Amino acid sequence: MTAQAYMSAERYARIRQLLALRQPDLTVCLEQVHKPFNVSAIVRSCDAVGVQRMHAVWEQRAEMRKGTAMGSENWVYIQEHKTTKGAIETFKQQNMQVLVTHLSDAAVDFREVDYTLPTAIILGQEKHGATSEAVAMADQQIVIPMVGMVQSLNVSVAGALILYEAQRQRQLAGMYDIQRVSEADCQKMLFEGGFPIFREMCDRKGIAYPHIDDQGHIQADSDWWQQMQTNQTTK
Repeated sequence: MTAQAYMSAERYARIRQLLALRQPDLTVCLEQVHKPFNVSAIVRSCDAVGVQRMHAVWEQRAEMRKGTAMGSENWVYIQEHKTTKGAIETFKQQNMQVLVTHLSDAAVDFREVDYTLPTAIILGQEKHGATSEAVAMADQQIVIPMVGMVQSLNVSVAGALILYEAQRQRQLAGMYDIQRVSEADCQKMLFEGGFPIFREMCDRKGIAYPHIDDQGHIQADSDWWQQMQTNQTTK
């Protein structure tokens, strides 16, 4: 076994700091956004403001541009949905207000929304925007005011602006001052981010993740280590 059973104190502290600022009730949903650059840039913005999990309605999972995402794809979970209806129902079951970017007379300036509430932001497809289904099911349509010749921004730029308005409001409300992610979720990300080799082995073999102690060390019994050392292949 060549992988270490502990991470450095610096890495442990950095991941703990990240988790302390995550906002589990703020998310983005990509509705058929498919261009790799846009998807990667939005994931990067989500990580930057503390989004723990984003969502996507895709016919086919979009590729990630690692040079654009800059590793943020390792720290933001992406939950996929088969339909827009299913995604929005998921948000409403979590008591989230559902916002959709859409140019219409019913849309309000995105800065007028209260983002301290549990919030899901739907960003529509690059060419056609949000679907009529998303618009009908959302609680509020929002728009970024434009005074030039074009009517909208690139979807990744629009997403970043909205997310940073949400961050601004939440910072003023003190929502980044206390840890809001459960310890169970913290343990999952500590292991995934701190021990990628062991994480891959656990996922491949179907083995439960171990506990990570306050020193960044894996706490596991001999059975777990034996399973790590067992060469298991499936065909």
